Amino acid sequence: MKSAALLSSAYLPPVQWFTKLVAYPTVYIEQHDHYMKQTFRNRCVIRTEAGEQVLTVPVTVPTPKAEMRDVLISDHGDWRRLHFQALSAAYERSPFFEFYADDFRPFYSETAGGLLDFNQRLVALICSLLDIAPDIRLTDSYADAEALDADDYRDAIHPKHPAADPDFTPDRYVQMFSAHYGFRPNLSIVDLLFNRGPEGLITLIRSSQAAHARFPGL
Repeated sequence: MKSAALLSSAYLPPVQWFTKLVAYPTVYIEQHDHYMKQTFRNRCVIRTEAGEQVLTVPVTVPTPKAEMRDVLISDHGDWRRLHFQALSAAYERSPFFEFYADDFRPFYSETAGGLLDFNQRLVALICSLLDIAPDIRLTDSYADAEALDADDYRDAIHPKHPAADPDFTPDRYVQMFSAHYGFRPNLSIVDLLFNRGPEGLITLIRSSQAAHARFPGL
């Protein structure tokens, strides 16, 4: 294991992504990579009564090879209202949704802005709710993982073709609708947060060998 992790930006990232924030002393978020469709950069997966649901943020990409930092959010299709409505419908009966709903609500009443900034502010909110303060830095240029002494997860954490990650072993927790669908690992971090609240941090640590080594008491 190296001294840092290198991640792509992500919208309400999956649990695997968040384990890196507690496993590594420093985490770099790549802002100079080319934007790619159908990745966690603008989508997340939640659990609903009907099964899994993908929530996608519509974007405006200035050029075919636009960097992530230049991608803008589109307000096409009233997506903000629909996303918050989906989160509410999925988690309103979860143990902690009512405590956190008002923290998330302002994000879904904004006007268009940059995707990277939107993602980073959501990550900052979730970190505060989990009571963690990771050292997160944006890259100055397209990063050389070796130069940063970083493990590179930019392409490894992907909804369509995830790469092997021997450090990530999802720790089970009680989910909404698990009696019907069973446990589904690596959903959006909000699934863990709304179901476990602050104790979601324990799940993150127990899901990563490296994090567990940093916090052996948990």
